[in-house]
Amino acid sequence: MKLKSYWLFSILLITTTLATGNLAAHPNIVLIVSDDHGTDALGCYGNPIIQTPALDSLAADGTIFTDANCTTASCSPSRSVILSGLHNHRNGQYGLQHTFHHYQSFDDIKSLPVALSENGYRTARIGKFHVAPESVYQFDFVLSAGAANDPTTVGRSPWEMAEQSRTIIESDDSEPFFLFYATDDPHRSNAFTPDGLPTFDTYPKPNRFGNRDQGYPGINPVTYDPEKVVVPPFLPDTPACRAELAEYYQSVSRLDQGIAHLLDILKRSEKYDNTLVIYISDNGVAFAGAKTTLYEPGMRLPCIVKEPSQTMKSRTQDALVSWVDLAPTILDYAEIDPTSMKTHGRSFRKGVSGNLRGRNEVFASHTAHEVTMYYPMRVVKNRQYKLIFNIAHGLEFPLAKDLLQSPTWVSMQKQGLEFYGRRTPKALLYRPRFELYDLESDPHETVNLSDDLKYRKTRDQLMARLREFQEETRDPWTVKWERE
Repeated sequence: MKLKSYWLFSILLITTTLATGNLAAHPNIVLIVSDDHGTDALGCYGNPIIQTPALDSLAADGTIFTDANCTTASCSPSRSVILSGLHNHRNGQYGLQHTFHHYQSFDDIKSLPVALSENGYRTARIGKFHVAPESVYQFDFVLSAGAANDPTTVGRSPWEMAEQSRTIIESDDSEPFFLFYATDDPHRSNAFTPDGLPTFDTYPKPNRFGNRDQGYPGINPVTYDPEKVVVPPFLPDTPACRAELAEYYQSVSRLDQGIAHLLDILKRSEKYDNTLVIYISDNGVAFAGAKTTLYEPGMRLPCIVKEPSQTMKSRTQDALVSWVDLAPTILDYAEIDPTSMKTHGRSFRKGVSGNLRGRNEVFASHTAHEVTMYYPMRVVKNRQYKLIFNIAHGLEFPLAKDLLQSPTWVSMQKQGLEFYGRRTPKALLYRPRFELYDLESDPHETVNLSDDLKYRKTRDQLMARLREFQEETRDPWTVKWERE
């Protein structure tokens, strides 16, 4: 009888272990998503001026991906890709989620937080969400850091966001957690006059990148001298641009202090070592030529990964990865069947501490930003070349309001500057059907080779590959190859 009971207990134990996947041993997961942050403003990516000690420390504990790419350089569509693993032309989040745009994903999409929750993870989000419907992107817990856009609260404070995450991180619950920590920083403020000047007259005064450091607990303002900032090649070196970059840097430093607090909470709770921490941005910096474009400043972004108990530290990985790969990668670390979600990506886990072969190509798919900013583009990029298919090339490229009204753009127009960075303003606004760039010899994408007979074979091969990608992913805009 005792023997029979022993075997019954053993069977129950094995069944329970298989069902839960030994969750106690599974890593916690923290996915940090900033808003409009390029590789141009990070110490660990080579900027010698900006102060980002927390992110630099995270990079020292982990791996920097030097060619990580979003698939669409717009907030809501990019976040939908991050959380679904599907290009936005398949998940349905074609543009910004605001109610007056009414873009949202299809009801039958299974998202990353849902897949993790179904497999024993406690899922929580805090900060910027900006995708819909909530039933698709469902989290178990929604944490609050105050009322957003109210200067009397701490709604935008990344430090307070970390503080409010304690309830998830420090819980004694035996289940691992997935924390989606999504900051507003360093997104621009949206309050401008037609002349590109901030309209705030309250205290503490935010600048054009929403800085209210004096009103935030836990934040020590870091200010920058406009004369010392590094002006990226795609921007004009003007006083207005330098002033805006100094404000952008300040916002990034505030973001970094919030992340420092978050990592400190993880360490003090003794959960840092068993936590997968990923830092990314949704798209590039909020300047014309980056955000909403699929040029390199818009889509080539920071990606720092610190895996649980990572032994190979301070690594760099040059494999081409994409935001459609994030969900499969996280499922891989969570030891969840990758087929539990339908995705367009594949895990890059092996590249964090080892080699990652066969990752020499990525695709991008942008449809719109605001509903009035229809400008679908499709991209295929390999280690040397990049082809951009401007599907709506007959239209003027629609600059987002916060870019169009920025002092950098307004001052460039008032001064009648011939160049905006390495391009003319006209080249930025009026684009041909195809753009082909040799990223090795022309990293700033200024010489379009699409009509150069010497590159006709390369162009045609990339065009065929891009069309194949669109057909494989059932892109409704594939029809535009034939119907123009």
